[in-house]
Amino acid sequence: MVELVAETSSVSSIRLAADDGGPLPAPVAGQYLTVRVVGAGDPAPVRSYSLSSDPRSDTYRISVKCEQGGVASEYIHSHLAQGAVLDVAAPRGEFVLSDGDEPLLLISAGIGATPVLAMLHQLADERSARDIWWIHASHSAAEQPFADESRRLLESLDRAHEHVFYSTGPLPSGNTATQGRLNAEALGTLGLPVDARAYLCGPASFMTDVTDALVGLGIDATRVHTEMFGALAPINPGIADVSHPHPHPPAGEPGTGPTITFARSGLAVPASDRFRSLLELAEACDIPTRWSCRTGVCHTCITTVMSGDLSYEPDPLEPPPSGEALICCSRATTDLVLDL
Repeated sequence: MVELVAETSSVSSIRLAADDGGPLPAPVAGQYLTVRVVGAGDPAPVRSYSLSSDPRSDTYRISVKCEQGGVASEYIHSHLAQGAVLDVAAPRGEFVLSDGDEPLLLISAGIGATPVLAMLHQLADERSARDIWWIHASHSAAEQPFADESRRLLESLDRAHEHVFYSTGPLPSGNTATQGRLNAEALGTLGLPVDARAYLCGPASFMTDVTDALVGLGIDATRVHTEMFGALAPINPGIADVSHPHPHPPAGEPGTGPTITFARSGLAVPASDRFRSLLELAEACDIPTRWSCRTGVCHTCITTVMSGDLSYEPDPLEPPPSGEALICCSRATTDLVLDL
């Protein structure tokens, strides 16, 4: 770790460089890093954090919000120091800008600004002539990360529009933000172009509400892209409106097998012979899952494998792409990190 910088009272940015001094794999704006936070627990928690830096930078920057009870984020804010070494996978993710010249809506809430900030850096580097709308929601001016940085980038672009909304607290003198929530009514007053392509990042409910609002304004739903690092919504046939408790280790005696880390859910547990598949283990932990056939046929349960190896029983009808797994009919053969 090269540097730790406080962005707000609850958000800190970490600059990362290769431990051997070599070049880092080049990221694409909007991608994220998967980080194993050694020292924060046993096993070390694995988390995914969007890159918030200029993709042309020779270092990586991730920005982490300290969440109460968050094992990884609390450790980063309280114990991580310059010179610390973290295990970091190469940048990944499909939440990236598409080519074209249509207007862009970069919409975020709170720490969700990180991937769209990287996109804004890219657009500024390119001196983009696209119509760009930076729309951000925060509780207050004091809690808005990257306010000065985003404003400088927007000022370098000829066709940029900035709209910031504070849900609480008075507006500081000279601040041009709008007092109130970023909702359908607020979006409807902005005169957004209906041929725009939108990129959203924030809490799941925020992205659902904003997506519905944009579609209601006439923007094609296929042009609205979202990024979320919490657990995905479950797809469980025959089960409707089930409320899942917070993910937890399975009941009963702990297993003795390889450690399975569910990265999105922030849970790591040893595998157990009691569970015939990774899907059954995830269900026992109340990890939101997606499945339909449970026999390796439909691929509904396909999940990204961040690290580790597994085997199938039965073999799937068609194997998944490299780096993916069908959790309904597979078991870990080594320690495994899944994007669940």
